[in-house]
Amino acid sequence: MTNDAASPTGALTFPPGFLWGAATAAYQVEGAAHEGGRTDSIWDTFARIPGAVLDAHDGEVACDQYHRVPQDVALMRDLHLGSYRFSTSWSRVRPDGGPVNQTGVDYYSRLVDELLGAGLKPWLTLYHWDLPQALEDLGGWTNRDTAYRFAEYAVGLHEALGDRVDVWTTLNEPWCSSFLSYTAGAHAPGRQSPADGLAAAHHLLLGHGLAINELRSRAPLANLGITLNLDVSDPVDPADPGDVEAARLLDGQFNRIFLDPILRGQYPADVLADVAPFGLETHIKDGDLAIISAKIDSLGVNYYRGQAASGRPAPGDPAGEAPVVRPTSSPFPAADGAFSHARGLPTTAMGWEVQPEGLTRLLVRLQQEYTGPAGVALYVTENGAAYDDVPDATGFVQDDDRLDYLDQHLRAVHDAVTQGVDIRGYFVWSLLDNFEWAWGYHQRFGIVRVDFDTLVRTPKASGRWYADVARTNTVPART
Repeated sequence: MTNDAASPTGALTFPPGFLWGAATAAYQVEGAAHEGGRTDSIWDTFARIPGAVLDAHDGEVACDQYHRVPQDVALMRDLHLGSYRFSTSWSRVRPDGGPVNQTGVDYYSRLVDELLGAGLKPWLTLYHWDLPQALEDLGGWTNRDTAYRFAEYAVGLHEALGDRVDVWTTLNEPWCSSFLSYTAGAHAPGRQSPADGLAAAHHLLLGHGLAINELRSRAPLANLGITLNLDVSDPVDPADPGDVEAARLLDGQFNRIFLDPILRGQYPADVLADVAPFGLETHIKDGDLAIISAKIDSLGVNYYRGQAASGRPAPGDPAGEAPVVRPTSSPFPAADGAFSHARGLPTTAMGWEVQPEGLTRLLVRLQQEYTGPAGVALYVTENGAAYDDVPDATGFVQDDDRLDYLDQHLRAVHDAVTQGVDIRGYFVWSLLDNFEWAWGYHQRFGIVRVDFDTLVRTPKASGRWYADVARTNTVPART
């Protein structure tokens, strides 16, 4: 492995066997929202609420991957990807949370076979936010029973695909599917309750642990894990006690409230004290934390930016996760005295600051405090950026800003590798421009452009560059 320490712009080669991939999510790319027996998820319902999604966009068609699997897998092969990280739709596999729908399972079976035939590793995520609406009507993730339903869903999929899929991720970003969804109201189902967000967070973690135990009993050699969105929360002024306290609050309710139960078997004492008025502890039953901390093999890390925290107010939304198209609340249940401040860094089209060195610090921290002691490998399972792409007459996008973003963050990953962090792969977000949740089709993260009128795919400059990185296992020198 080479590392040109004297020149941060030199070529950097990653360890042998490093896994290069791209990621998507079912509701964002599949379309066919009401074909093949699939019924409404909470995102289908949420998209119908006036003002919930920009311009009332929805996932009815999305990228139409449901009908274009062979073409999309061929595209992945041409991009030299080693793995495709996709999610399965609970509403397609078990419509309304009921019995297994064979037509839905068959779709994922075809996808898996196409991937394996093209030499790509299927990286399956069981839940990327699309809860069946029928289960939400029964309380959703605030209902403890949903955790057990999730484990049943995991078992049914494993019975169908476990002979060919050996990487299973339970949840993608439970912070979003609890706090952003049940406390902020910015994502489906759109509730605005700190108590509901905390109940959802605990039940999501319980569902994770139950599913891990079920899968482990069936596939002891499989790679089992979870993906968390994590950040670095730095005090604006490290000498200001108010800023230090704000950074602690945000770190606790963004990172540690998930990391500690999964990898230490307990909720952080300070976080429990912070959220005490909202009843989290009433949901924690005997044995829950032993289930939640079931042994995992890998931790997926989704990183887009860090944040500077202060006890003093600043303009803007501290969540920064959704457009203000309808009234929303803070996603943090108990952080009223914490505010995110801009630092004058470059920003993406989402308004997110670009902070690649934060990724290095995050990965080092995870290794030192969590995954190293637990013997858990790290994968960067999402990293990428939205920019205002301008296609030429052929549909090609010379997206130098996105290419530069990826270059900087891959160098940050390499910095962590050189510091001894056990990082085994990187997945760009995302393979395709897609339905970007409350932003609808207004934000493009793909390394492949999708013309949403014709659904034609065109690799962007960043896609061509990333294909070369994946092919050579090397980030090329910057000129």
